[in-house]
Amino acid sequence: MSKKGSALVLPSLLVIAWAFALSGSTAPGAVAGEATAMSDLRWILYFAGFVFLFSSVMHSVFAKSMAASIGWKTNGFQYEIAAVSLGLGGACFYAVHHGIDAMATVSLPIVSFLFLAGVNHLFEIVRKKNYAPNNTLILIWDFGVPISLVALLVSLGTF
Repeated sequence: MSKKGSALVLPSLLVIAWAFALSGSTAPGAVAGEATAMSDLRWILYFAGFVFLFSSVMHSVFAKSMAASIGWKTNGFQYEIAAVSLGLGGACFYAVHHGIDAMATVSLPIVSFLFLAGVNHLFEIVRKKNYAPNNTLILIWDFGVPISLVALLVSLGTF
């Protein structure tokens, strides 16, 4: 798969998560009769869990190639991202089965991490003219997931 093709994976997974949510498919951990927004929230977090676990592997096992695909040089940042991604991935899977409090709690670090990662990618684009596919297309994920989580949590009266 080309670098541009691999960069489309995360935006595609956000679209797929919303497709499952909007299709009315029963979300993992769903409770009969729960609000649609609750089920949608479960789908977004469920797919985010897979993405974070995938990110953990990519930023540790494949650290050099991952950094290159973003347009960066290899350094310790990948292992820090791998560690936080592993924790967030596990927390997402836990949260979808443990109710709104768990889902709201895990959403806080996800929203801040991804939003600020997106801001960093924007700075890279503007300041360094870094148009690497994994520095540009990732913006759909970096801003799409936080917007989705906040919107769903607000609609549920949680935020």
